[in-house]
Amino acid sequence: MAATDPIPSPTGPALRAEGLVRRYGSRTALHGVTVAADAGEVVAILGPNGAGKTTLLSLLAGLQDPDAGSVGRPAREIGWVPQQPAVYRRLSVRQNLELFARLDDVPDAPARVTRMLEQAGLADRAGDLVGSLSGGGQQRVNVAVGLLADPPVVLLDEPSASLDPRQRERMWRFLTGLAADGRAVVFSTHDVAEAERYADRVVVLVDGRIAFDGPPAALAETADGDLLRAFVDLVERTVPDEEPA
Repeated sequence: MAATDPIPSPTGPALRAEGLVRRYGSRTALHGVTVAADAGEVVAILGPNGAGKTTLLSLLAGLQDPDAGSVGRPAREIGWVPQQPAVYRRLSVRQNLELFARLDDVPDAPARVTRMLEQAGLADRAGDLVGSLSGGGQQRVNVAVGLLADPPVVLLDEPSASLDPRQRERMWRFLTGLAADGRAVVFSTHDVAEAERYADRVVVLVDGRIAFDGPPAALAETADGDLLRAFVDLVERTVPDEEPA
C-alpha cells in the first residue's frame, strides 16, 4: 500500500520535516522520511520495534542532525519528552521545573513554573520529591518539563510505556488537552490501540520508511475495520521476509 498524503492545514503545518536520512555506520535507520503535523493535531508514529521511531523523533527534536533532509522548525520551539523521565528524583517537583526553566532561559520562569504545575495537575504535589511519585506522576513531571517554554509542538517517545491503565488515561487527558489548546502533539508508539484511540493521524514507519500516513480509520478499512490486523498486514507486506527486530 502506498503512503497516503496527509491533509494540509490552511495555515500550513506546525511542524514539517523533509527527506530525513539518518545513518549509523553502514546501517541506514531512516530513508528520506517526510512528515508533518498541524496545529491542534495528534499524530502517532506507529511501527514495530527497530522501525526508526525514536530516531525520527530525535531528529525532529534537534537531538541529532540528519545526514540529509531538514526540519522546518528550530529545536527551541519544540518540546521534547523522552521515554524515560529525565528529571531529578531527589529534587521536588517544583525544584525540577525551576531548574529546567533556568537551564532553558524560560522567560518569566516563576510564573511559567506555577502555570505548568497547575496544567499538569501537580500543584498539590509541588513540594514532594519526584522519587516519591508514581510512575504516572513522574511522567507528568517529565511532560511538564518539556512544556516549560510553551512550545507549539510537543514530541513524546513512547509516553505511556510504563504506565498502568489509570495513569495512562490521566496522562492522555492532559496531552489531548494540549492539542485542544492548539499544540501539535506527536508521539511514538507500538501500541496500535493507543494510536487508534488518541491519534487524529497515524504515520506507520517500517524499516526506516513511511508505509502509511493518514487517519487510523483509513488504514483500518483495509482490514474490515480492524486496525491491528491492518497494521500487521501492512508490516508483513512491506518487509515480507523479515521478522521485526
